[in-house]
Amino acid sequence: MTRQTQPADDDTRVRIRAPRNRPDRRFVVWRTLQAAIGAVVVLGGLGVLLGVVERTRPWLGPVLVVLAVVYLVNITVMPTWRYRVHRWETTDEAVYALEGWLTKTWVVVPVSRIQSIDMRTGPLEQALGLATVRVTTASSEAGVTIEGLDVHVAEETVRRLKDVTAATQGDAT
Repeated sequence: MTRQTQPADDDTRVRIRAPRNRPDRRFVVWRTLQAAIGAVVVLGGLGVLLGVVERTRPWLGPVLVVLAVVYLVNITVMPTWRYRVHRWETTDEAVYALEGWLTKTWVVVPVSRIQSIDMRTGPLEQALGLATVRVTTASSEAGVTIEGLDVHVAEETVRRLKDVTAATQGDAT
């Protein structure tokens, strides 16, 4: 005997699929600058320590070499790789995001679960005309961060999501 179930209302059904949009191409420059600044701060600080505190030289020198290689990969490979992986999309039903470079994270947030929509622009993002959109839910584990958007695309995305969530029934929990 086969048991059939009734399909869910179209309003509550979220189709699982890969998101369509990439971040802005300036995302690569932004991530490269972030990685380079981090490398300068860490390697520079350790380099000063190496030069000033003589007893650190036997072990800190090799650590600096290893960290320099790690930062070199982080600066030259990570930004482009992340750009190729990152995808995002908003629909009337959900917000989709795929991100990562060593491990990939795919998140789908139904519009009925959205509690807040924020747009952030840090100093580097402002200089490059980029923004980050953050969509949060009641769950501490759920939410979507869409990085590297053109500021005008981010503003339009926030406006559209605000309109869609206002028109969507749900308890956002």
